[in-house]
Amino acid sequence: MRAAAVETERLHIGYVNGRDAVTVLSEVDLLVPEGEFLMILGPSGCGKSTLLRVIANLLDPLGGRIAVLGGAPEAARRARRTGFVFQDATLLPWRTVLQNIRLPAVVGGRQSKDLPAARVEEVMALLGLSGLESRYPSQLSGGQRQRVAIARALVDEPEILLMDEPFGALDEITRDRLNDELLSIWRETGTTILFVTHSIEEAVYMGQRIMVLGANPGRILNVRDLRPIKSADNACKREDPAIVAEIAAQRRLLAEAS
Repeated sequence: MRAAAVETERLHIGYVNGRDAVTVLSEVDLLVPEGEFLMILGPSGCGKSTLLRVIANLLDPLGGRIAVLGGAPEAARRARRTGFVFQDATLLPWRTVLQNIRLPAVVGGRQSKDLPAARVEEVMALLGLSGLESRYPSQLSGGQRQRVAIARALVDEPEILLMDEPFGALDEITRDRLNDELLSIWRETGTTILFVTHSIEEAVYMGQRIMVLGANPGRILNVRDLRPIKSADNACKREDPAIVAEIAAQRRLLAEAS
């Protein structure tokens, strides 16, 4: 049995507003094994992004228990065992592709030797960025900027990759291409991925499991295992009748969650 990458028990998350605590998502009991690809679906405001921020130690929970890689989220963050990719690539426009990818080392106050050139080159090749080292974000397409953001998150070899609608602003063709590229990276690295999306098709196509969150109140509505309708390496065809039927089922469930 694989160890738990993320484990929560009766987790309550939200924000403190003055003296009041505003709960966004409550009673979250979740177990994500190491190496899993988990998709997170739900209506706006149900706590999808907030959950990722708690796992990343960007936000403290209001209550309950959470363990990341067997310890506190803060310990995983400090050891750079988690990586985060946002919807906006958040690249620094005055830095080149190479400089943006190396940014975690700069921010962390590390020396160049702590992030070997070979590792940077490996990640750039993995993301199809070789040859773009000297370009600036303004010289890249939307898909290329997202590749740089993913490379920056992967360069420290995190064990968990948290992705908050990273392809939401891209056109459908580019999104489909990046879906396939990310699946290839996941198969090669074995990184645990928690991926938030509003796209039902993307969730069904990419995930081993889908967790659907409901709103008002925010809670886990359903967790669906997709492995029985996919190959052992989580591959499927978008036009497969079983996949099409699952998309329809998830659409009905999501409508109930809104």
